[in-house]
This record gives sequence, structure tokens and C-alpha cells, in this order.
Amino acid sequence: MNLEEFKTSIAEREPPLGLPVPLAALWWDAKGDWTRAHALVDELETIDGMAVHAYLHRKEGQISNADYWYQRAGRAFHRPTLGEEWQALVEALVR
Repeated sequence: MNLEEFKTSIAEREPPLGLPVPLAALWWDAKGDWTRAHALVDELETIDGMAVHAYLHRKEGQISNADYWYQRAGRAFHRPTLGEEWQALVEALVR
């Protein structure tokens, strides 16, 4: 799946089968379902999962919690727009 296919799939009711969990979380986030997105990565102890977890807490406005998850993911807290961060995360995961 490439970036455009992923973005197109957001118009569907359910995410495509076989998406990695962090990518599925970003899919649900794009659908406006923060709670479902967060539930997918809440206890996911992978670098990608923790990076998405950080993004979701940043989006929620919990910056200190986001910073914690950025550190766990080994990433500096870059402050692009939320849309730019979502795009960068998706691009990294669809490769």
C-alpha cells in the first residue's frame, strides 16, 4: 500500500485488512475516532506504536504525556503542524 492508497482508504467504513497497528491507529485518527486510535497503541511497546501514541497525546493537548511517549520512541519533539506530523508518520509506515 502506498500513501495515496492509504489516504483513499479513509473514505471506507473499515481500515484495509492487514494494516500494521500503528498505521491502523492513524487511519482511525483520520476518521475522527481518537479513542479507537489511542486504544490500538495504548500498550503497544514498539517504536512506531510509541511515536503514534505520542502524536495522539499531542493532538489531545496533553503535551507532557506526548513528550514522555516521544522520549520512549527515541524521537525529539518536533513541532510541525499536526497534519504534517500525521503525514510523516503515515509516510514512514507505508514504506
